[in-house]
Amino acid sequence: MPRHCYVLRVFTRRDEGGNHLGVVTDVSGLTDEAMQGIAAELGFSETIFVDWRRGGVPTARIFTPGRELPFAGHPLVGAGWVLLAIGPGGVDRIACGVGEVAVRRDGDTVWIRPPFDQEVSRSRTSFAGWADPLDAWEVRMPLPYQVVELATPDDVAGLSPPDGLGEVYAWAWQEEARAVKARFFAVDIGVVEDPATGSAAVALAAVLRHTGRRTGDVVISQGDEIGHPSTLRVRWSEGGVEVGGTVRRDEVRELET
Repeated sequence: MPRHCYVLRVFTRRDEGGNHLGVVTDVSGLTDEAMQGIAAELGFSETIFVDWRRGGVPTARIFTPGRELPFAGHPLVGAGWVLLAIGPGGVDRIACGVGEVAVRRDGDTVWIRPPFDQEVSRSRTSFAGWADPLDAWEVRMPLPYQVVELATPDDVAGLSPPDGLGEVYAWAWQEEARAVKARFFAVDIGVVEDPATGSAAVALAAVLRHTGRRTGDVVISQGDEIGHPSTLRVRWSEGGVEVGGTVRRDEVRELET
C-alpha cells in the first residue's frame, strides 16, 4: 500500500544544506524489517517513523540504513516540525527509545530537549594515526560517542572518516564560547559522515557543562566537507540541554510498501 514520506532537510543554513530526513507518518502494518528496509532504500542518515494513532504523546522509531537507534537529534527535530507545522499540532513531546523528548517551535526554529542526563567520562580510545586531540571524552547518548576536541577548525576540516573508532564527533572552537566547527563519523552504523548531528550537539553541551561551563549557548557549523552546510544551535544549563535548528521540506514521496 502507498504511504507518505515527507523528505526534509534539517538544520539548514538559511535555506541551503541541512541533513536529509525521511518522516513516515503512517506506520500501520509496518514490521521492524519493513521499517529497516525503507530506511535502507531511502539512504538518508536516518529515517523516522511517527505513530500518533493512539492519541496522547506521538511515538517515534528511528532507523539508519543499517540499524535502529534509541535517540537521534535531527530526526526528532524533523518529526517535531512535521507535527507542529503540518499536523496534528498541539504537540509538546515525542516518545522514543530514551523516553519522552520535549519539542517546541520558536519562530522558524524547532527545539528538542532529551530527558536524560548524559554520562561523561574521559575517553580511553586511542586516536593515533587519525587525529591529535587536545582532549577527548566519552558521552553516553546512550550509544557511546567519542567527543574529540582539536586545536583548529582546519584540523577538523582535514579529517578522513576513521575506521574502528565507533561514533566520533570531532570539533574545534571557531570563536571561544560562541561558535564551533564540527564533523561526525559513524561508519559502524552505516553513516560514513553525517551532515548535521543533533545528538552529538547534545553530547558536546554535556562535555562543556562537565568541564565547567555550567550554562552556555553555541552555534555549530557542520556538513561543509560533504556539500551539506548545516547550522545547529545548542544551549544548556543546570536544567538540561536542548538543540534546535531550521527545517525545509523538499518533497512528499509515496512509498510502496
